[in-house]
Amino acid sequence: MNVLLTGASGFIGHRLIARSLHEGHSVHAVGRRPPAGFQAIQFSEWKEVSQEFPARAIETSDAIVHLAGEPIAQKWNPEVKAKIRDSRVNGTRKLVESIAKQSRRPQVLISASAIGYYGDRGEELLDENSTAGTGFLPEVCIEWERAAREAGNLGLRVVLLRTGIVLGKEGGALKQMLTPFKLGVGGPTGSGKQWMSWIHIDDLVSAMMFALATPDVAGPVNGTAPNPVRNRELTSTLGAALGRPAVVPTPTFALKLMLGEAARIVLESQKVLPTVLQAAGFPFRHRDVDEALRHAVQS
Repeated sequence: MNVLLTGASGFIGHRLIARSLHEGHSVHAVGRRPPAGFQAIQFSEWKEVSQEFPARAIETSDAIVHLAGEPIAQKWNPEVKAKIRDSRVNGTRKLVESIAKQSRRPQVLISASAIGYYGDRGEELLDENSTAGTGFLPEVCIEWERAAREAGNLGLRVVLLRTGIVLGKEGGALKQMLTPFKLGVGGPTGSGKQWMSWIHIDDLVSAMMFALATPDVAGPVNGTAPNPVRNRELTSTLGAALGRPAVVPTPTFALKLMLGEAARIVLESQKVLPTVLQAAGFPFRHRDVDEALRHAVQS
């Protein structure tokens, strides 16, 4: 299979390239710069989402995995929020516009989304049929997914992968959490009661490969493990995996002072189940957060 990948230089993209090559697929990466460490891939430059998407990358592709986007985990201001929205919504529109111009089109598009789609939902159990929440992140996800769905009108099978907290020490939320824990000042954030829906990086990459190869998987797909946990359980388990205490809480006011509106990322509660993946028979390797964290920090 010829796989076109955007966001290839990121934490998830890097892992996906390695898995694709290992399984005998070819990879054509698109982005601002070539991903480091890979010789056996093609690359096309796409510096800005306002620019036309490079058509030559689409011409020979059988599948597209679209991961590109401005990082969400940073302090938000109007400029940053505009970049977060534009990189996802307008970038996806440019991709779909380029697909529409091709006489030969890929068969499937996996477009990244996030469980931020659901907003702050307290104790509510959420699956792919649950409604969207309110606020900045849900609004971005709604527009992002709407732009990707347009590829369905062009004959592609579209998968909207709503990813949770990714556990892997090379990047994502876990990398940011490791430093305070190693210094002995890690602990729950906010009340610690909020639900955290997580997935091990290996399972997330496997889920992408599974979705590429499984024709029945389409539409919204929650990229989370089957067992969400509360924030205080996640942080105490991480402390145990590192052999460090997890007793120093970060109060809500401190998070809002450091992150501003972006504090919502770690304070909101989302109890999400991967109903579509489970129904399709996807074999999760890391179902328990204790085992997943130990594997992530020791690998």
